Amino acid sequence: MEFLVVITARGGSKGIHKKNIKLLNGKPLIQYSIDIAKEIADKKDICFTTDSEEFIAIAKTLGLDVPFKRPNELATDTANSQDVILHALDTYQALNNKIYDAVILLQPTSPFRTLEQVKDCILMYDDSIDMVVSAKLASANPYYNLYEEVNGFLAPSKKGNFTRRQDCPQVWEFNGAIYVINTTSLRKQKMKAFSKVKKYKMSEETSIDIDTPLDWKIAEFHLKNSN
Repeated sequence: MEFLVVITARGGSKGIHKKNIKLLNGKPLIQYSIDIAKEIADKKDICFTTDSEEFIAIAKTLGLDVPFKRPNELATDTANSQDVILHALDTYQALNNKIYDAVILLQPTSPFRTLEQVKDCILMYDDSIDMVVSAKLASANPYYNLYEEVNGFLAPSKKGNFTRRQDCPQVWEFNGAIYVINTTSLRKQKMKAFSKVKKYKMSEETSIDIDTPLDWKIAEFHLKNSN
């Protein structure tokens, strides 16, 4: 089975300036994903997609080939991940003259995912499903403490006769760390519409996703206290 590893690293970042190359424990954030990608794939099958020449230069110093710069229309605040992945897929299939069966998406904002976790997700995948995705147990539950506004009043998001949180059905939250995506499914429908999705459970610590300055502080706190 042929896998294309895609690392997405847009240059613009509103929450943290140049977040994807900001140093975390002495390493640019993108390096955590690049290091794992190099362990699971040949560099010709690793696509680093960015609109930033600066990011490209850093990725090259970390051992990647970066044959293209992401088009501007795929680097806006409104551009969606699926279009970015499909552009990467089409480009690398033409470049390498091969058909990829699945895409392994590694987003730079998840620096604490491990190589073993990525390998586990790959082992879980087969072409009968749409996607394997990493997830964590959600901190809120629609049967217990999530509400929607209906006619001006809050109502439980999901109906149930549960008086204790632990009695509610478990709900899962995508943590953004690992996606193994069937390329045929990706071309046929939106990822949100996938019906055959398997979860890979990750801990709260390895699920840390860096989006805001507070997330960055949490990541630094985790590093400081995990040594």
